[in-house]
This record gives sequence, structure tokens and C-alpha cells, in this order.
Amino acid sequence: MTTTTGAAVRGFAAGLAGVAVMTAVEKVEQALTHRPNSFVPAHQTERLLGLREKPDEERLWLNWATHYGQGAILGAVRGLMAKRGFRGPVGSFLLLNLRLLNDQTLENATGVGAPPWTWPVDEQAIDLLHKAVYAFATGAFVDRLVPGPAGVPEPRKPWRAR
Repeated sequence: MTTTTGAAVRGFAAGLAGVAVMTAVEKVEQALTHRPNSFVPAHQTERLLGLREKPDEERLWLNWATHYGQGAILGAVRGLMAKRGFRGPVGSFLLLNLRLLNDQTLENATGVGAPPWTWPVDEQAIDLLHKAVYAFATGAFVDRLVPGPAGVPEPRKPWRAR
């Protein structure tokens, strides 16, 4: 059985992988929509840490560190969830909501974001799509890496036997 620390560490790694999948999907979407890169993660971290603000072209590493760091930390949470039985699509859906809550709380508390209901509808849809890709990719990795409690989820019976 995986320890609690082991579940968190495996979840952390799965979160990094989930961010990589989300980033790849973002790059495909940006190629199609011509949407520019967002530097909101870097702006947020600058405000949280009291760093001097820089032009976006000088923020790339801070942007990536924040982007991947948040995904890894929330992946660790998903690892702990899986260990306790919050697995599969339901566990990933809960992670999607946690990711949205995390992003919006930090972005709005630091003053670098706006409430999502004030965004254009296409930006809302794009954000939800990317966060869902992150959550379900991370969940798929976690559920392979972290064993859950015995019997969770219940083994599937054939449709005719139900």
C-alpha cells in the first residue's frame, strides 16, 4: 500500500504530467485561435511574493514555474484524494473545481484577474476546456500511480448482471 507521502509525491508527478498535457492542448488551441500567451500566472506570483513587476517577455520562467507549480501541488492533492477513494471521473471532476477555485482565488485576491463571469464567453469556454484537460489527465495519471482503498471503485459487473 502506498503511504500518504507516497500518494502525494506520485500525485505531484502526475500533476506535472497533467500540466504538460494541458499546455500541449493550449498550444494547439492558440495556433487555431491566435490567442496570445497569458502571463497572469507570473503577474500573480510577482504580487504574492512582492517581486518587482517586469515586462511579459522577461517573465517566461516565472510564468512556467507558477503554471507547473500550481498544477503539481494540486496533483499532490489529487494523489491524496485517490488514496482515500476519490478516484476516476468523480475525483477528476472534483479536481477540476479545485483548480478553478485555486486559480480564481489567487488571481482575484492579487488583483491580476477579473471574475470569470465578466470574461467574454469564448474565453470562459477556453479556460474551462484547458482546466478540464488538466484535471482529467492528472486524474488518469494519478489513478494509475496511486492505489486506492480495496473495492473502490466497485468492480464493474456486466450490464446484463445488473
